[in-house]
Amino acid sequence: MKDILLHLLVSFGYAGLSFFLWRDALTPAAAQNVSTRSPWAHFALVFPLGLHALLLFRGVFDGDALYLGVGTAISVIIWLTVLIYWAWSFFYRLEGLQVLVVPTAAVLSLLPLALPAVHPLTNTHLAAFKAHLIISLLAYSLFTIASLHVLMMAVMGRRLHRGNLPQFMQNLPPLLTMERLLFRIIFAGFVLLTMTLGSGILFSEELFGKPMQFNHKTVFGFLSWIIFGAMLAGRALYGWRGRVAMRWTLAGFLSLVLAYIGSKFVLEILLQR
Repeated sequence: MKDILLHLLVSFGYAGLSFFLWRDALTPAAAQNVSTRSPWAHFALVFPLGLHALLLFRGVFDGDALYLGVGTAISVIIWLTVLIYWAWSFFYRLEGLQVLVVPTAAVLSLLPLALPAVHPLTNTHLAAFKAHLIISLLAYSLFTIASLHVLMMAVMGRRLHRGNLPQFMQNLPPLLTMERLLFRIIFAGFVLLTMTLGSGILFSEELFGKPMQFNHKTVFGFLSWIIFGAMLAGRALYGWRGRVAMRWTLAGFLSLVLAYIGSKFVLEILLQR
């Protein structure tokens, strides 16, 4: 019961902040003080973010065992996504992205209640396994940010062509600046994804207790790596941008979701393993 209340408190914290963010986003500039809006929202995010971290720590660690079911994994990824976004907001103008990131966290933070972890992970005592897990979760979080970034860019581009840019998007950087930031995010995620796949190949037997297998997870993991690698190469060699970059980003992210979240969902929910 205590964990349920904490989950609800975290979700309501994100949801309450989302309400004020969307209210400000939809309020005309003439009726609000933009200079005083962003700071309070930025620092108010610390409360649900910190409480979410405490809740995840309680849910994942149980003595020497480590539980990371599909619901908890998604919750960890969205927590890392919000944390990375929050940290980057000190250096980049990302106020408009709050209206996507925070409401998403309000919903996904409840998933551990619906999809709890039943079986502990194996080989969690190994330092190599812990490093592999942390790097993979960071990679997922960066690609989640990239996907939300792409969706915002798509809406922003369409609105610019119509000459009807919403108020909250006026606080975002220009499209070209957002595009450069997108490729920086994807490059960082690609490096982490390469480390994840590389460690899985080289130390598969030590990490997972068996040689590497070309299963559903492996195939989609390498497919996402190829997609993001080709996208970065296309950017460097041919200057890919705009809709091409958006489509490749979403395709790579979808493959990554199918590789990790999809495989965990099939094993834990459908096959009950």
